[in-house]
Order: sequence, then structure tokens, then C-alpha cells
Amino acid sequence: MKINQYMVATQLSFSGIRHERRALNLTIMSMSLGLNYSSDEEEILNAVSKDAFGLSSLPVAKKPRVEEPAAKATSTDAAPHVLSEDPLNLKTLVTRPTDTQMNVNIPYEEMMLPLQGPENPFADRNRFLNQNALAGHVEEQSMTDHAFRSQHLTHSILGYSANPSLDPNAPAVLGSLEAAQANNFATLDTLRATRSQKKELKRKRKAKGDLEIVDGEGAYVGPWAGNKDEDNQQEFLAGVEAGDEDEDDDEDEEDMPAALKKAKPKRGASGQETTTFHGKSMTDYQGRTYMSPPVSEAPHLLHEAGSQECFIPKVCIHTWTGHTQGVSVIRTFPQTGHMFISGSMDTKIKLWDIYTHGNCLRTFHGHTKAVKDICFSNDGRQFLSCAYDRTMKLWDTETGQCLKRFGNGKIPYVVRFHPDDDKQNIFLAGMSDKKIIQYDMNSGEITQEYDQHLGPVNTITFVDENRRFVTTSDDKTIRAWDFDIPVVIKYIAEPHMHSMPAVTLHPSNKYFAAQSLDNQILVYSTDNFRQNRKKRFAGHSVAGYACQVGFSPDGKWISSGDGEGNVVFWDWKTGRIKSRMKAHSKVVIAHEWLPHETSKVITASWDGLIKLWD
Repeated sequence: MKINQYMVATQLSFSGIRHERRALNLTIMSMSLGLNYSSDEEEILNAVSKDAFGLSSLPVAKKPRVEEPAAKATSTDAAPHVLSEDPLNLKTLVTRPTDTQMNVNIPYEEMMLPLQGPENPFADRNRFLNQNALAGHVEEQSMTDHAFRSQHLTHSILGYSANPSLDPNAPAVLGSLEAAQANNFATLDTLRATRSQKKELKRKRKAKGDLEIVDGEGAYVGPWAGNKDEDNQQEFLAGVEAGDEDEDDDEDEEDMPAALKKAKPKRGASGQETTTFHGKSMTDYQGRTYMSPPVSEAPHLLHEAGSQECFIPKVCIHTWTGHTQGVSVIRTFPQTGHMFISGSMDTKIKLWDIYTHGNCLRTFHGHTKAVKDICFSNDGRQFLSCAYDRTMKLWDTETGQCLKRFGNGKIPYVVRFHPDDDKQNIFLAGMSDKKIIQYDMNSGEITQEYDQHLGPVNTITFVDENRRFVTTSDDKTIRAWDFDIPVVIKYIAEPHMHSMPAVTLHPSNKYFAAQSLDNQILVYSTDNFRQNRKKRFAGHSVAGYACQVGFSPDGKWISSGDGEGNVVFWDWKTGRIKSRMKAHSKVVIAHEWLPHETSKVITASWDGLIKLWD
């Protein structure tokens, strides 16, 4: 029996049977039978139980790593990790720095233990013992919106309020204690005036009068009786109107209430126009004023304008400053162009020098609101200005005197002298009430009204040897008129058309260019008023702005400002953009080519600056 069992166990160990369960079953069976084994047999059985499949004898690429017990350190640890408490009976929470959760319930006794250790000398730098915040003492308090509002109004109007602090040593009332005691510590919403106070406050009505008396003192007035206070006021007004001869006027004005004082007329109002000359002397050593062109500095001013070949400017060579708000319009002096005039939203009109010193020559104070348009007469000795104060004024360019004033109660958007030399006493004005009004300056009367537009009139342009003029309006139409005949001879309106708030005549007088608010410039003929479809200038952004269109004196270039502060130049023949120049920080609303220069352009912007480019 022993031999059979030994043979079975040996065969199992050397044949490499795949199932360990059988070997174990055999081992258990042998033990249950109570068999006796020798020492060699026991070793074999142990080997079978540990490695029944002979895996340890197979060749392996890498042996498993077996950690050997480290040798005992001979050196002593200077700072061992020692817990003062029993690790099996911990009362204090011990965590690692990397722990993000604490799965423990801290008892109340642990949370309420007093702070131990020395006091931090830098923790409490407060100036006062009761200061618990950087700005002072702060307490959290909750109250309704109504309670807060009533206490706030009481404090701002009556001068006291209840103290919301929980500190028993704090005062119960903040502010005036006397006012609080006088009102019995009541808030504003609980205060009620007594009957006697209401009687004093109530206006006392005069007696109804006697029915039998019709007129005079004590006459019947019934329910229409006035108040007693009104008599005192009327007496005072009568005294002010009559004037007291014994007292000075200054003392009367001091006694008069502010509401009854007459408003001081604004500077620039009708009859209050002023002017300021900014030079040292009105004349030079030859007795010439700034009206005569500086031929010594610029002899080419006597040549014919437009005879020179023009180029596109590139560099800013001068900047005029003086307007405190945006500039809305500039106009060069006719024929010579040695000066220019500017109108601004600061209500001022300024005359500037170009060739000699480049400074401001004169300021005209004549409007109370922003200046909209300016127009020189043919000789430049006079100019018209219109503004949003609903007035049009005629000025003397040399002396600065306001010669005449015009207006019909509506806002003028554009003013134009008649270009003929024999009609310099006539000007046209496009108004906000959709009309074009023709004035005779000699009589000061309106001689004609052109009433066909359906919106405010923006531009007036004379064409065809000044026999006709073209107008544009907010109604998105172009209308042509015969001068002095209020009948439209040409009506241009298309569904795709936009408003055209700026129109400029080409130097050849054969075309006029209109700035359309759909970011393009359209060109029309002056003889038959047809659009020239081949000439269309686009690529700039002017939507919403009445940016002026400009032509070089030789007609080779067309230019326009845009809403981003650029000035764009196109070739008149090809329609291509030749240059886009960053000129200002805000919209370039107006610009003018100097008539006798090859490449000089003046630009004006809503940033208040006027620049000269070359």
C-alpha cells in the first residue's frame, strides 16, 4: 500500500499533470487514510503542493523581484516620528498634507478647545480694541428692505437713526440725540403732523366777499378767491417793475429772488454777436489786411487754379488746434485759397491762415448751438453761416461784424450764395421743414420757396452755368430745379437709392458726385442729370455720416473721408482706390483740396483737429 501510494505521488510530480485539484485531493485522501510516510516522502509531497505543475523549472526571461528584509540601521534617528497620544486611542485628527477628505466626526469638545501656544504679535494690528476689520467694527445684521429704507431716510432727513449693533456698550441712537428726543425716537414713516402744524402749513384763502358789493374792496369773489400769500408776491413784483428810486439797482437785484431775475443773454445770441482778432496788428507795413493773398510767400496763388498736375498727399505737415469740440464744416477762401474758415460743434467759427504763420486769425461768436454749414461769397468778403439754433447770419470776413440775421423758426441744414456776380444778394437755404427758401439780403425777405421734398434738405448745388440747381434730401431723392421757378424739372428716385447728404461739383462742371449712405459715391451728369454707371467709387465706410466729397484741382483724383478716420483717394478714370490714409481718430467729416497746390489737402474731423497734408 505504501509502495503504491509512493508511485502515484511520484508519477504526479514528474508527469506535470495540469490540474492541481487532483493532487490536493490525493494528498487529502492519503492523510484521511492515516498513512505513515517517511521523511523523503514528506519532502516530495511538500514539493508537489508548492509547485505541482513544475513552473519553477521553466526558463524565464526575468526573475520576479523579491523584497528582502532590510538590514537593521545602525545609526540613530535624531527626530523620530512620535505621537504624544496612544495611536490606538486617538482623540486628535491627524491628517496628511495630501489628504482632501477627512472621514471623521470631530467632537464638539475638540472644536471648542482654546487656542494654545504663544500669541502672534503680527495678527492684530487694529487701532481699537473693538475693531474687527480693517475699516473698523463690522457686524452682520439682517433686516427687511422697508426697515433699512426707513432708517436710512430718517438719518438723511432728520439726522438720526437706530443703532443696529448688538454691542450692549454701543449707543442706541446714531446721529443727533436731541432731534431724536424731539421726535420721540420715531422714524420718518411714522411721523405725522399735528392739526396745528397742518393749519400753519395750509395756505390761507381770502374771504369770499360780500354778495352786495360788485367791485372794489370786499367785493364778492366766491370760490375763486386767491390766497393771501399771492398778494405779497404780486406787491413785490409790482415794486420790482416800478423800481425804487431811492435804492440802487444792484441792491434791488440782490433782494430779488433767483427765479425772478432775468436770464442773462447767451454769448452769440441775436444781437450779442462778438468777434476776436488773434493777431498783433490788423495790417502789415503796407497797410494790407489778411484778406490780400501772401504773394511773397506763395507767388503761385496768382496762377489759374487747376492748371497744375496733382498728386495724392502722404504726410501731415501742420495741425490747427483751437476748437473744443468736433469740426463740422470747412471752406477755403474763394479763388486764392490762402485762408480757410471752419465751423464747429462748440458754436464757434474760426478763420485760419495757411501760408504765413498757420495760426488762427479771427474767431466769430455768433451762434448758441452747433454750426452746420458755411458759405463764402464770390469775393470772400462776406460769408453766411447757419447753425442748429435756427438762425442764419451774414458776416464780414475782414472786420468780423455780424451784418444781418435771417431765420424762419426752422433749422437750416445748408446755405448757398447764388454763384453769379450780379446775384450776390441772393442765397438759398435748405431747411428742416422740407423747403428750400430763397432770401434777398437787401430786403431781408423771402422771395421764393421751393417746396417739393418729403424730408429735410441736405445739399444745394448750382449747375448749368448757375441757371439750375440740384438738391438732395433725407427722402432719398435728387431733384433739379430752374432757379427762381419752384417746379421740379428732374426727379431722380429709385428703390435702391439711399440718402445723399453730401454733393460736390467736378472741376470740369460736367459732373457732380454724391456721397450715398450705402458706402459708395455716385456720379451724375449736370446736363441731363443721368447717373454715370461706369463711375462708381466704393470701398469706404460712411454709413450714417455726411462725409464731404472732394476733387483735386485738375479733376484727376476724387477723395472722401470715412467714419473710421481715414481719407480715401480714387482714380477718377479707373475708379480704383489709390490710397487710404489714416488721418484722424474720429470720422473725417470734411476736407478741401487747396486750389493752387499740387498735393495739399486740409482735413477736419469730429476729434476737433484740422490737419494739412502734403
